[in-house]
Amino acid sequence: MDMKDLCTIALSQHQQHIRTVLATVVHVEGHAYRKEGVSMILTADGQQFGSISPGCLESDLVARVDAVWDSSQVCVVEYDMRPADDLSWGENIGCGGLLNILLEPVRGSFLNVITELYTRLNQGENVVLTRSFQNNGDQIDYQLSHQPLMLAHNADLSIVQVPSSEKEQYTFVRTYRPKPRLILIGAGDDSKLVHSLAQVAGFDVVIGDWREGLCTNERFPGATCVVGFPQSLYEQIQPGEQDYVILMSHNFPREREWIELMIDQDCAYLGIMGSKERTRRLMDQLPAYANLHSPVGLSIGADGPDEIAISIVAELIAVKRGRVLVPRKEVMNEHYRISAYGG
Repeated sequence: MDMKDLCTIALSQHQQHIRTVLATVVHVEGHAYRKEGVSMILTADGQQFGSISPGCLESDLVARVDAVWDSSQVCVVEYDMRPADDLSWGENIGCGGLLNILLEPVRGSFLNVITELYTRLNQGENVVLTRSFQNNGDQIDYQLSHQPLMLAHNADLSIVQVPSSEKEQYTFVRTYRPKPRLILIGAGDDSKLVHSLAQVAGFDVVIGDWREGLCTNERFPGATCVVGFPQSLYEQIQPGEQDYVILMSHNFPREREWIELMIDQDCAYLGIMGSKERTRRLMDQLPAYANLHSPVGLSIGADGPDEIAISIVAELIAVKRGRVLVPRKEVMNEHYRISAYGG
């Protein structure tokens, strides 16, 4: 769950007059389940959105919501689980790390920050949020600034500074990015699981197809469904350099037309479903395309549509995280991979 999702939830809870607190990991030492910068929403009625631990800290944080809300002040809570014999949470958690978690009541000036942050992320901006405050104090300064757009798969820019001083002065800087957009060309049954897994992985999904009966929100809930032939789809969707695009319509002429439309348009990821030979013919006499992945998906020996969908989304996550991918090698079950989609 990314920051845009959390902002949406926080604003919804505010409209319902539910006491809401944003919890953010601002400092980690040793091993931890989540990294610095991750956030979640907690409410006074016990609702939890997102996670910052495997479940061992959330109940204690929920118990603090009312007190943080009533104080109208930020609060930093420390959880030290480094001792091997730590039984302070009723069981040996064994995480082996220390976490500082910032609790911020979504009210007053911070409500305005959340509203502005949501607006900017929804407009596709990268936004830097700087927090300066004293531990458990009522003075906190928020600053929002614009970060020039970078490719969605670039490393996240997060800086945590916790100066060692008796005044416990904190500065926390976090860059939030809009959700990357995944454009699936093809609304067949094999796109359905890719769509749902990609949504869970933090992508905004767009489905494009010329078959009106297949390209529907009933088949792809939560996605933006666009109907039209390639030229019309391209004009309506307007792919950009931060987008992820996968061609999985299994219609050779339509995909060739789409590829030709993208000659002058870079994207973060371009995946083509099917065999290497099919892709070679699809790209015949066309220039080399940046960030082309074919066959699409990580080489995990996937067999059948479900496993293939998992391999595809795993590759999307790897690219989004900036991982260096090893060139695909032929695997024992590669022919199953091709035949499952009629490549």
